[in-house]
Amino acid sequence: MISRDIEPLIVKDFKKKKVIVVLGARQVGKTTLLSQINQDGKKVLSLNCDNADDRLLLEHRTSTELKQLLSSYDLAFIDEAQRVADIGITIKMIGDLKLDTQVIVTGSSSLDIANSVNEPATGRTIEYNLFPFSMRELANSTSQREENRLLGNRLIYGMYPEVVIDPSDAKRTLISLANNYLYKDLLSYKGIKKPELLQNLVKALALQVGSEVSYNELGNMLGVDKETVENYINLLEKCFVVFRLSSFSRNMRNEIKKGKKIYFYDNGIRNAVISNFAPIEMRTDVGVLWENFMISERVKRNSYSGSYAQLYFWRTHDQSEVDLIEEEDGVLHTFEFKWNPRRKPRLSQAFSKAYPNSTFQLVSPDNYWEFLE
Repeated sequence: MISRDIEPLIVKDFKKKKVIVVLGARQVGKTTLLSQINQDGKKVLSLNCDNADDRLLLEHRTSTELKQLLSSYDLAFIDEAQRVADIGITIKMIGDLKLDTQVIVTGSSSLDIANSVNEPATGRTIEYNLFPFSMRELANSTSQREENRLLGNRLIYGMYPEVVIDPSDAKRTLISLANNYLYKDLLSYKGIKKPELLQNLVKALALQVGSEVSYNELGNMLGVDKETVENYINLLEKCFVVFRLSSFSRNMRNEIKKGKKIYFYDNGIRNAVISNFAPIEMRTDVGVLWENFMISERVKRNSYSGSYAQLYFWRTHDQSEVDLIEEEDGVLHTFEFKWNPRRKPRLSQAFSKAYPNSTFQLVSPDNYWEFLE
């Protein structure tokens, strides 16, 4: 069993008497995470809301009915809770009951949970995100040396638990995830009117990883307006398929101020979308894979460590650029990602002049553990 970094953090939060919400894409291990929590000697209620009968126990209930359902248990797990109608209101009522029962809710999207919980249940929940395995989690299970040996494989097939545990069937697993599971909540969501548009958009984004994206250009390519493109990308973010970096701009006149880059939470999903599982030595996009992999790992690292750092990229109209800027407590840390750095890049002179107190680090296969610790 590969331990997840957030498991001890969740247990530590039990004493706060709040509903714990764990959000993450389908198949990243949320149900397994619940099973890893120590249940010895505890009375546990487990509800899987993909099952209609379990959903009915929670939908349209009064606080009295919820108290009757939950109060005799030490732990209550509500899995795939985004399937429950008005789940935010239900969680609010559970939080207001102040039960001794520790309730943990999981959801494979923030479509209904985050949009509902963040309003009616404010102050009653503690929220975590769960991602595919991180390199640190895998190294804690094996070793850094073993993960170094498998690094090329990770760039191609990614870090979804089923892929890591059964690599012999990785291609079929990833194709199934990309075609069936990843969009399951999206395709049942009322905002999605053109499923084929969603899949075409994801493919277009997969081919533009590491490049600045234009909603106008994507809209022209797909035959829709830029507002539809932005709405669909928002939904993809809420289902943990992709995430956005905004451009960093403070001082310089020629900085790009409204740019966006879009990355995938998992390299394997990105490669499945474009149907390319060719090995590293045969790729023309290895630099893109390395950048996506490292930035997604940094997102995991920051989330699990409780960092509130903001991530950006930086570019000017004359093409000076920085791959990643991390702003934390007023300090700017900058990073460049090179799979095979033949010559050591330096921080843009324009950037260092405008922001003289920033730090700089080249991240390559030789030193990436420093970046992830």
